[in-house]
Amino acid sequence: MERNPFNWFKVYLSGKMLLMFILGFASGMPLALTGSTLSAWMVAEGVDIKTIGLYSLVGLPYAFKFLWSPLMDRFVPPFLGRRRGWMIITQLALIFTISALGFFNPASMPLLVAAVALSLAFFSASQDIVLDAYRTEYLKPEERGAGVGVWIMGYRIALLISGAIALILSDHVSWKMVYCIMGLFMVIGCIATLVAPEPLKITLTGETVEPPKNLYEAAVSPFIEFFRRPGSLEILLFIILYKLGDIAASQMTTPYILGYVGFSRTELGTVYKGFGMAATIAGALMGGAIMSRWPLKRSLFVFGVLQGVSIPTFILLEFTGAQIWALAVVIGIENFCGGMGTAAYTAFLMGLCNRKFTATQYALLSSLMAVGRNVTGAPTGYLADAVGWVMFFVICTALALPGLLLLLRYNKWAVEVQN
Repeated sequence: MERNPFNWFKVYLSGKMLLMFILGFASGMPLALTGSTLSAWMVAEGVDIKTIGLYSLVGLPYAFKFLWSPLMDRFVPPFLGRRRGWMIITQLALIFTISALGFFNPASMPLLVAAVALSLAFFSASQDIVLDAYRTEYLKPEERGAGVGVWIMGYRIALLISGAIALILSDHVSWKMVYCIMGLFMVIGCIATLVAPEPLKITLTGETVEPPKNLYEAAVSPFIEFFRRPGSLEILLFIILYKLGDIAASQMTTPYILGYVGFSRTELGTVYKGFGMAATIAGALMGGAIMSRWPLKRSLFVFGVLQGVSIPTFILLEFTGAQIWALAVVIGIENFCGGMGTAAYTAFLMGLCNRKFTATQYALLSSLMAVGRNVTGAPTGYLADAVGWVMFFVICTALALPGLLLLLRYNKWAVEVQN
């Protein structure tokens, strides 16, 4: 190990990392505008709670984005190239739909607002497809951890602006103005897209990458290519299991802190949402710096262990009660370690993608990750109620073990063979 650890952070001193930060910001901006911010607007307009609940369905495009991702692999826009062309198309569409959403009142025009919000979510999910593909193809394997770290930072800052800052603005200007301002923030992503280079068509192995020749090849070949690899089923199982314990614990964090330990919502918001976000960013950046020097397998294992052992820190609150310093320690450790694990995990997904089908394969793998997250979270309330909070967090820690054990098979898997 190098004597000067600060040299590890030199990976962040490049134009590539600035680009990743801006594109991560562009990826995060639309999410809250169809979620928490839109819900707050509907509450302010007196929309009933049942209708507000139904509006959660506008987020469905994020879950099903893999269905149209082959189109973005197959077709090349007549300007800027296969990746940057689609990036600018989706970003311009987002500027329009974000701004347009503010011109319609959710109380008097609920169906129209739902249609525009659904369109916004569709273009946002489409932007995510091509941005994930661009990041995967543009970064070298040793740069991916750091790239993910600054991406997460940009994404989280965008969530803060489109969530908390948008709500603060709404107390001073109209909602129409709020959404127009939020739409203007997307111009930053457009500028970055125009100045960014298109990823090279030559892989590290010297292979020339060409788009799929037809829709069949774009939609079916990614599956065939992936499942022909050694250890493909083990890889899919690892994707589901690696963050299993972390996901299960985080699902019950808010009920535990508010309902059981007895913190106020203000304390939770300040420490969990504010300090916790900073800790996640710091963990992702630290993980990215370490990954620039460590092999991916080692990073996955070490960060996975830290991710797992951070979960029992919640038990500290059993002894301290509702003490702010204790909550800060627990949230800081758990989010910092979770950020490191996310950096390695995302870099792993990127390494699995064949550059010919990057958009499709990454969308499929990330969708599988999302399904695993939703399925894991569903029974956690029943588990906590049945065994108690201390045993619940112990079980969540144990859930980290299967993914770590699967890493013993890592050398048998076909990872980073196409990039």
